[in-house]
Amino acid sequence: MSESAEPRLQPGSQTSLRNANQRRVLDTVRRHGRLTQAQISRRTALAPSTVSNIVHELIGAGLLAAESDGAGRRGQLIGFRGSAGHVVGIDVGHRHVTVAVADLNQRILAQRRHDLPEDHRFEDDLELVGRSLETLLRSRGIPRAGLLAAGLTLPAPVDLEGQLVGASTMLPAWDGIGVREEAARRLGLPVVVENDANAGALGEHAWGAGRGAQHMVYLKVGHGVGAGLILNGVLFRGAAGSAGEIGHTTVDERGRVCRCGNRGCLETYVSSGEVTRLLAGTHGPDLTVPGLVAAAAAGDVGCGRVLGDTGRLLGAAVAGLCNTVDPELVVVGGEIAEAGDLLLGPLRETVSRHAIRGNVRGLRIEPARLGIEAHVAGAVVLALQHAELPAGAVPGG
Repeated sequence: MSESAEPRLQPGSQTSLRNANQRRVLDTVRRHGRLTQAQISRRTALAPSTVSNIVHELIGAGLLAAESDGAGRRGQLIGFRGSAGHVVGIDVGHRHVTVAVADLNQRILAQRRHDLPEDHRFEDDLELVGRSLETLLRSRGIPRAGLLAAGLTLPAPVDLEGQLVGASTMLPAWDGIGVREEAARRLGLPVVVENDANAGALGEHAWGAGRGAQHMVYLKVGHGVGAGLILNGVLFRGAAGSAGEIGHTTVDERGRVCRCGNRGCLETYVSSGEVTRLLAGTHGPDLTVPGLVAAAAAGDVGCGRVLGDTGRLLGAAVAGLCNTVDPELVVVGGEIAEAGDLLLGPLRETVSRHAIRGNVRGLRIEPARLGIEAHVAGAVVLALQHAELPAGAVPGG
Protein backbone atom coordinates (compact mmCIF):
# COMPACT_ATOMS: atom_id res chain seq x y z
CA MET A 1 0.00 0.00 0.00
CA SER A 2 1.32 3.42 -0.94
CA GLU A 3 1.90 6.06 1.71
CA SER A 4 -0.96 8.16 0.30
CA ALA A 5 -3.54 5.35 0.37
CA GLU A 6 -6.11 5.49 3.14
CA PRO A 7 -6.08 2.48 5.49
CA ARG A 8 -9.14 0.26 5.31
CA LEU A 9 -11.33 -0.01 8.37
CA GLN A 10 -10.84 -3.37 10.04
CA PRO A 11 -13.75 -5.18 11.69
CA GLY A 12 -13.60 -4.47 15.40
CA SER A 13 -11.51 -1.31 15.03
CA GLN A 14 -12.45 1.72 17.12
CA THR A 15 -13.44 3.63 13.99
CA SER A 16 -15.72 0.90 12.64
CA LEU A 17 -17.26 0.43 16.09
CA ARG A 18 -17.95 4.16 16.37
CA ASN A 19 -19.54 4.21 12.92
CA ALA A 20 -21.68 1.18 13.74
CA ASN A 21 -22.88 2.82 16.96
CA GLN A 22 -23.70 6.03 15.09
CA ARG A 23 -25.82 4.03 12.66
CA ARG A 24 -27.59 2.33 15.56
CA VAL A 25 -28.50 5.68 17.06
CA LEU A 26 -29.66 7.10 13.72
CA ASP A 27 -31.72 4.01 12.89
CA THR A 28 -33.33 4.06 16.32
CA VAL A 29 -34.40 7.70 15.99
CA ARG A 30 -35.61 7.06 12.45
CA ARG A 31 -37.73 4.05 13.45
CA HIS A 32 -39.19 5.45 16.66
CA GLY A 33 -39.25 9.22 16.14
CA ARG A 34 -37.89 11.76 18.59
CA LEU A 35 -36.53 10.21 21.79
CA THR A 36 -34.66 11.29 24.90
CA GLN A 37 -31.06 10.18 25.24
CA ALA A 38 -32.12 7.79 27.99
CA GLN A 39 -34.66 6.19 25.65
CA ILE A 40 -32.05 5.90 22.91
CA SER A 41 -29.68 4.25 25.37
CA ARG A 42 -32.33 1.68 26.37
CA ARG A 43 -33.35 0.90 22.78
CA THR A 44 -29.78 0.56 21.47
CA ALA A 45 -28.29 -1.06 24.61
CA LEU A 46 -25.48 1.50 24.40
CA ALA A 47 -24.05 3.12 27.52
CA PRO A 48 -25.53 6.54 28.32
CA SER A 49 -22.09 8.15 27.99
CA THR A 50 -21.64 6.57 24.55
CA VAL A 51 -25.05 7.83 23.42
CA SER A 52 -24.26 11.30 24.75
CA ASN A 53 -21.01 11.46 22.76
CA ILE A 54 -22.64 10.14 19.58
CA VAL A 55 -25.59 12.53 19.84
CA HIS A 56 -23.17 15.44 20.33
CA GLU A 57 -21.25 14.41 17.19
CA LEU A 58 -24.40 14.01 15.10
CA ILE A 59 -25.79 17.34 16.23
CA GLY A 60 -22.48 18.94 15.24
CA ALA A 61 -22.71 17.22 11.84
CA GLY A 62 -26.15 18.76 11.25
CA LEU A 63 -28.04 15.46 11.21
CA LEU A 64 -29.73 15.58 14.62
CA ALA A 65 -31.15 18.35 16.76
CA ALA A 66 -32.17 18.61 20.43
CA GLU A 67 -35.54 20.03 21.31
CA SER A 68 -36.92 20.66 24.79
CA ASP A 69 -40.01 18.70 25.79
CA GLY A 70 -40.71 21.05 28.70
CA ALA A 71 -39.02 18.84 31.27
CA GLY A 72 -35.61 20.53 31.29
CA ARG A 73 -32.32 19.37 29.80
CA ARG A 74 -32.74 15.78 30.92
CA GLY A 75 -36.01 15.69 28.99
CA GLN A 76 -34.65 16.99 25.70
CA LEU A 77 -35.90 15.09 22.69
CA ILE A 78 -33.39 14.08 20.03
CA GLY A 79 -34.64 14.06 16.45
CA PHE A 80 -33.54 14.73 12.90
CA ARG A 81 -32.99 18.21 11.55
CA GLY A 82 -35.44 19.11 8.81
CA SER A 83 -32.53 19.33 6.38
CA ALA A 84 -31.55 15.70 7.02
CA GLY A 85 -34.05 14.45 4.44
CA HIS A 86 -37.66 13.57 3.67
CA VAL A 87 -39.65 10.57 2.48
CA VAL A 88 -42.78 10.07 0.39
CA GLY A 89 -45.85 7.93 1.09
CA ILE A 90 -48.13 6.92 -1.80
CA ASP A 91 -51.42 5.04 -1.37
CA VAL A 92 -53.07 3.94 -4.62
CA GLY A 93 -56.58 2.51 -4.27
CA HIS A 94 -59.16 1.36 -6.76
CA ARG A 95 -60.63 4.86 -7.01
CA HIS A 96 -58.15 7.18 -5.27
CA VAL A 97 -54.51 8.06 -4.81
CA THR A 98 -53.03 9.85 -1.78
CA VAL A 99 -49.53 11.34 -1.72
CA ALA A 100 -47.79 12.49 1.48
CA VAL A 101 -44.41 14.00 2.32
CA ALA A 102 -42.90 13.38 5.76
CA ASP A 103 -39.70 14.26 7.59
CA LEU A 104 -37.42 11.72 9.24
CA ASN A 105 -39.08 12.38 12.61
CA GLN A 106 -42.23 10.57 11.43
CA ARG A 107 -44.17 13.79 10.89
CA ILE A 108 -46.37 14.06 7.79
CA LEU A 109 -45.86 17.63 6.61
CA ALA A 110 -48.26 17.73 3.66
CA GLN A 111 -50.54 15.40 1.74
CA ARG A 112 -53.12 15.41 -1.06
CA ARG A 113 -55.84 12.93 -2.00
CA HIS A 114 -57.15 12.63 -5.57
CA ASP A 115 -60.08 10.67 -6.98
CA LEU A 116 -59.32 8.30 -9.85
CA PRO A 117 -61.61 7.42 -12.77
CA GLU A 118 -62.89 3.87 -12.97
CA ASP A 119 -60.67 3.09 -15.97
CA HIS A 120 -57.45 4.61 -14.55
CA ARG A 121 -54.14 3.23 -15.83
CA PHE A 122 -50.72 2.68 -14.31
CA GLU A 123 -49.06 5.40 -16.39
CA ASP A 124 -51.72 7.98 -15.57
CA ASP A 125 -51.62 7.10 -11.86
CA LEU A 126 -47.89 7.63 -11.55
CA GLU A 127 -48.02 10.80 -13.63
CA LEU A 128 -50.62 12.15 -11.20
CA VAL A 129 -48.42 11.08 -8.27
CA GLY A 130 -45.48 12.95 -9.77
CA ARG A 131 -47.46 16.15 -10.27
CA SER A 132 -48.96 15.96 -6.80
CA LEU A 133 -45.54 15.38 -5.25
CA GLU A 134 -44.07 18.44 -6.99
CA THR A 135 -46.98 20.56 -5.70
CA LEU A 136 -46.45 19.33 -2.14
CA LEU A 137 -42.72 19.99 -2.26
CA ARG A 138 -43.24 23.53 -3.52
CA SER A 139 -45.88 24.23 -0.87
CA ARG A 140 -43.44 23.31 1.91
CA GLY A 141 -40.24 24.58 0.30
CA ILE A 142 -38.70 21.10 0.36
CA PRO A 143 -35.91 20.44 -2.17
CA ARG A 144 -36.45 17.39 -4.31
CA ALA A 145 -32.82 16.43 -3.84
CA GLY A 146 -33.60 15.80 -0.16
CA LEU A 147 -36.06 12.96 -0.87
CA LEU A 148 -34.61 9.64 0.27
CA ALA A 149 -37.26 6.99 -0.46
CA ALA A 150 -40.92 6.37 -1.27
CA GLY A 151 -43.37 3.79 0.06
CA LEU A 152 -46.09 2.68 -2.37
CA THR A 153 -49.17 0.73 -1.25
CA LEU A 154 -51.58 -1.07 -3.57
CA PRO A 155 -54.82 -3.06 -3.11
CA ALA A 156 -53.35 -6.38 -4.27
CA PRO A 157 -51.08 -9.06 -2.83
CA VAL A 158 -47.39 -8.15 -3.01
CA ASP A 159 -44.66 -10.79 -2.92
CA LEU A 160 -41.38 -10.58 -1.02
CA GLU A 161 -39.68 -9.09 -4.09
CA GLY A 162 -42.13 -6.20 -4.20
CA GLN A 163 -44.06 -7.50 -7.23
CA LEU A 164 -47.84 -7.72 -7.50
CA VAL A 165 -49.49 -11.14 -7.35
CA GLY A 166 -52.75 -11.72 -9.21
CA ALA A 167 -52.91 -8.15 -10.49
CA SER A 168 -54.90 -9.20 -13.57
CA THR A 169 -57.94 -9.80 -11.36
CA MET A 170 -57.14 -7.66 -8.29
CA LEU A 171 -55.74 -4.53 -9.96
CA PRO A 172 -55.97 -4.83 -13.77
CA ALA A 173 -54.64 -1.29 -14.35
CA TRP A 174 -51.28 -2.39 -12.91
CA ASP A 175 -51.08 -5.87 -14.41
CA GLY A 176 -47.79 -6.91 -15.99
CA ILE A 177 -45.85 -3.98 -14.55
CA GLY A 178 -42.54 -4.32 -12.72
CA VAL A 179 -43.97 -1.96 -10.13
CA ARG A 180 -40.98 -1.28 -7.92
CA GLU A 181 -38.55 -0.69 -10.78
CA GLU A 182 -40.95 1.33 -12.92
CA ALA A 183 -42.14 3.51 -10.03
CA ALA A 184 -38.52 4.13 -8.98
CA ARG A 185 -37.61 5.13 -12.54
CA ARG A 186 -40.52 7.52 -12.92
CA LEU A 187 -40.15 9.11 -9.48
CA GLY A 188 -36.35 9.10 -9.38
CA LEU A 189 -36.42 7.51 -5.90
CA PRO A 190 -35.89 4.11 -4.29
CA VAL A 191 -39.39 2.63 -3.89
CA VAL A 192 -40.68 -0.10 -1.58
CA VAL A 193 -44.04 -1.68 -2.49
CA GLU A 194 -46.55 -3.18 -0.06
CA ASN A 195 -50.13 -4.43 0.11
CA ASP A 196 -52.54 -1.83 1.50
CA ALA A 197 -53.75 -3.95 4.42
CA ASN A 198 -50.16 -4.49 5.56
CA ALA A 199 -49.55 -0.77 5.20
CA GLY A 200 -52.65 -0.03 7.27
CA ALA A 201 -51.33 -2.32 9.99
CA LEU A 202 -48.00 -0.46 9.98
CA GLY A 203 -49.71 2.94 10.07
CA GLU A 204 -52.06 2.08 12.94
CA HIS A 205 -49.26 0.35 14.83
CA ALA A 206 -46.97 3.37 14.54
CA TRP A 207 -49.42 6.24 15.04
CA GLY A 208 -52.93 4.94 15.64
CA ALA A 209 -54.96 2.47 17.68
CA GLY A 210 -52.18 -0.12 17.67
CA ARG A 211 -49.45 1.89 19.37
CA GLY A 212 -47.67 -0.34 21.88
CA ALA A 213 -49.40 -3.55 20.75
CA GLN A 214 -47.18 -6.58 20.22
CA HIS A 215 -49.78 -8.82 18.54
CA MET A 216 -52.33 -7.01 16.39
CA VAL A 217 -54.60 -7.60 13.40
CA TYR A 218 -55.57 -4.74 11.12
CA LEU A 219 -58.73 -5.56 9.17
CA LYS A 220 -59.17 -3.51 6.00
CA VAL A 221 -62.72 -3.46 4.66
CA GLY A 222 -63.23 -1.54 1.44
CA HIS A 223 -63.37 -2.43 -2.24
CA GLY A 224 -61.55 -5.55 -1.08
CA VAL A 225 -61.01 -7.21 2.29
CA GLY A 226 -57.65 -8.07 3.80
CA ALA A 227 -55.77 -8.32 7.07
CA GLY A 228 -52.38 -7.00 8.10
CA LEU A 229 -50.69 -8.92 10.92
CA ILE A 230 -48.31 -7.44 13.48
CA LEU A 231 -46.76 -10.31 15.44
CA ASN A 232 -44.11 -9.78 18.11
CA GLY A 233 -44.16 -6.10 17.20
CA VAL A 234 -43.26 -6.52 13.52
CA LEU A 235 -45.17 -7.02 10.28
CA PHE A 236 -45.73 -10.69 9.44
CA ARG A 237 -45.83 -11.31 5.67
CA GLY A 238 -45.68 -15.09 5.45
CA ALA A 239 -43.54 -17.35 3.27
CA ALA A 240 -44.48 -15.67 -0.02
CA GLY A 241 -45.59 -12.27 1.26
CA SER A 242 -49.35 -12.76 0.99
CA ALA A 243 -50.34 -13.52 4.60
CA GLY A 244 -53.67 -12.08 5.69
CA GLU A 245 -55.71 -12.44 2.46
CA ILE A 246 -58.84 -13.33 4.42
CA GLY A 247 -61.11 -11.65 1.88
CA HIS A 248 -60.71 -14.75 -0.26
CA THR A 249 -61.69 -17.20 2.45
CA THR A 250 -64.63 -19.27 1.18
CA VAL A 251 -67.85 -18.48 3.01
CA ASP A 252 -70.23 -20.36 0.70
CA GLU A 253 -69.01 -22.85 -1.93
CA ARG A 254 -72.18 -22.19 -3.94
CA GLY A 255 -71.92 -18.42 -3.64
CA ARG A 256 -71.15 -15.83 -6.30
CA VAL A 257 -67.93 -16.05 -8.30
CA CYS A 258 -65.31 -13.69 -6.85
CA ARG A 259 -62.90 -11.61 -8.91
CA CYS A 260 -60.14 -13.96 -7.75
CA GLY A 261 -61.87 -16.81 -9.60
CA ASN A 262 -63.08 -18.70 -6.53
CA ARG A 263 -66.70 -18.90 -5.46
CA GLY A 264 -68.36 -17.52 -2.34
CA CYS A 265 -65.38 -15.54 -0.95
CA LEU A 266 -65.92 -13.34 2.11
CA GLU A 267 -65.22 -10.33 -0.11
CA THR A 268 -68.32 -11.08 -2.21
CA TYR A 269 -70.44 -10.45 0.89
CA VAL A 270 -68.83 -7.61 2.83
CA SER A 271 -66.86 -5.40 0.39
CA SER A 272 -68.07 -1.82 -0.05
CA GLY A 273 -69.56 -2.58 -3.46
CA GLU A 274 -71.54 -5.52 -2.12
CA VAL A 275 -73.03 -3.85 0.96
CA THR A 276 -74.24 -0.88 -1.07
CA ARG A 277 -75.56 -3.18 -3.82
CA LEU A 278 -77.82 -4.86 -1.26
CA LEU A 279 -79.58 -1.54 -0.71
CA ALA A 280 -79.66 -0.29 -4.29
CA GLY A 281 -83.31 -1.28 -4.72
CA THR A 282 -84.49 0.78 -1.76
CA HIS A 283 -81.86 3.52 -1.52
CA GLY A 284 -80.82 3.97 -5.14
CA PRO A 285 -77.76 2.92 -7.13
CA ASP A 286 -75.70 5.92 -6.01
CA LEU A 287 -75.64 4.97 -2.32
CA THR A 288 -72.10 5.17 -0.88
CA VAL A 289 -70.68 3.56 2.25
CA PRO A 290 -70.56 6.93 4.10
CA GLY A 291 -74.20 7.48 3.06
CA LEU A 292 -75.13 4.01 4.31
CA VAL A 293 -73.39 4.63 7.63
CA ALA A 294 -75.05 8.03 8.06
CA ALA A 295 -78.49 6.59 7.30
CA ALA A 296 -77.99 3.74 9.78
CA ALA A 297 -76.89 6.19 12.47
CA ALA A 298 -80.07 8.18 11.79
CA GLY A 299 -82.20 5.10 12.42
CA ASP A 300 -82.63 3.60 8.94
CA VAL A 301 -83.62 -0.02 9.65
CA GLY A 302 -82.40 -1.49 6.35
CA CYS A 303 -78.99 0.16 6.55
CA GLY A 304 -78.64 -0.89 10.17
CA ARG A 305 -79.49 -4.48 9.26
CA VAL A 306 -76.86 -4.58 6.50
CA LEU A 307 -74.20 -3.23 8.86
CA GLY A 308 -75.12 -5.80 11.48
CA ASP A 309 -74.99 -8.68 8.99
CA THR A 310 -71.64 -7.39 7.71
CA GLY A 311 -70.29 -7.29 11.25
CA ARG A 312 -71.36 -10.88 11.88
CA LEU A 313 -69.75 -12.16 8.68
CA LEU A 314 -66.52 -10.32 9.48
CA GLY A 315 -66.72 -11.62 13.04
CA ALA A 316 -66.62 -15.23 11.86
CA ALA A 317 -63.44 -14.51 9.89
CA VAL A 318 -61.88 -12.60 12.78
CA ALA A 319 -62.69 -15.49 15.15
CA GLY A 320 -60.67 -17.77 12.90
CA LEU A 321 -57.76 -15.33 12.99
CA CYS A 322 -57.98 -15.14 16.78
CA ASN A 323 -57.83 -18.91 17.01
CA THR A 324 -54.78 -18.91 14.73
CA VAL A 325 -52.60 -15.99 15.86
CA ASP A 326 -54.11 -15.02 19.26
CA PRO A 327 -53.87 -11.19 18.94
CA GLU A 328 -54.40 -8.74 21.77
CA LEU A 329 -56.01 -6.20 19.42
CA VAL A 330 -58.08 -6.14 16.24
CA VAL A 331 -58.29 -2.78 14.46
CA VAL A 332 -61.05 -2.40 11.86
CA GLY A 333 -60.30 0.05 9.06
CA GLY A 334 -62.02 1.38 5.96
CA GLU A 335 -64.99 3.72 5.54
CA ILE A 336 -67.41 1.18 6.96
CA ALA A 337 -65.60 1.25 10.32
CA GLU A 338 -67.06 4.75 10.80
CA ALA A 339 -70.29 2.93 11.72
CA GLY A 340 -68.80 2.21 15.15
CA ASP A 341 -70.85 -0.15 17.31
CA LEU A 342 -73.47 -0.65 14.60
CA LEU A 343 -70.79 -2.76 12.90
CA LEU A 344 -68.43 -3.60 15.75
CA GLY A 345 -71.13 -4.71 18.19
CA PRO A 346 -72.25 -7.69 16.05
CA LEU A 347 -68.62 -8.33 15.11
CA ARG A 348 -67.52 -8.54 18.75
CA GLU A 349 -70.49 -10.75 19.63
CA THR A 350 -69.66 -13.21 16.84
CA VAL A 351 -65.99 -13.34 17.78
CA SER A 352 -66.91 -14.01 21.39
CA ARG A 353 -69.21 -16.85 20.32
CA HIS A 354 -66.88 -18.58 17.83
CA ALA A 355 -63.34 -17.98 19.06
CA ILE A 356 -61.68 -20.12 21.69
CA ARG A 357 -62.37 -18.43 25.00
CA GLY A 358 -58.72 -18.20 26.00
CA ASN A 359 -57.92 -16.41 22.73
CA VAL A 360 -60.44 -13.62 23.28
CA ARG A 361 -60.00 -12.97 26.98
CA GLY A 362 -58.89 -9.36 27.10
CA LEU A 363 -59.12 -8.99 23.29
CA ARG A 364 -59.86 -5.44 22.13
CA ILE A 365 -61.69 -4.77 18.86
CA GLU A 366 -61.53 -1.10 17.91
CA PRO A 367 -62.03 1.13 14.86
CA ALA A 368 -58.94 2.48 13.13
CA ARG A 369 -57.86 5.72 14.76
CA LEU A 370 -56.33 7.04 11.53
CA GLY A 371 -59.39 6.19 9.47
CA ILE A 372 -58.81 6.12 5.72
CA GLU A 373 -55.39 7.75 6.25
CA ALA A 374 -53.97 4.56 7.79
CA HIS A 375 -52.69 3.26 4.45
CA VAL A 376 -50.76 6.37 3.41
CA ALA A 377 -49.38 6.57 6.96
CA GLY A 378 -48.16 3.00 6.52
CA ALA A 379 -46.57 3.95 3.20
CA VAL A 380 -44.63 6.66 5.04
CA VAL A 381 -43.52 4.13 7.68
CA LEU A 382 -42.29 1.82 4.90
CA ALA A 383 -40.31 4.64 3.31
CA LEU A 384 -38.78 5.57 6.67
CA GLN A 385 -37.78 1.96 7.30
CA HIS A 386 -35.98 1.74 3.95
CA ALA A 387 -34.55 5.25 3.63
CA GLU A 388 -30.77 5.45 3.44
CA LEU A 389 -29.01 8.57 4.61
CA PRO A 390 -26.78 10.10 1.92
CA ALA A 391 -23.33 8.56 1.70
CA GLY A 392 -20.87 10.40 3.90
CA ALA A 393 -23.63 12.04 5.94
CA VAL A 394 -22.44 10.31 9.09
CA PRO A 395 -19.22 11.83 10.40
CA GLY A 396 -16.39 9.35 9.99
CA GLY A 397 -18.76 7.02 8.04
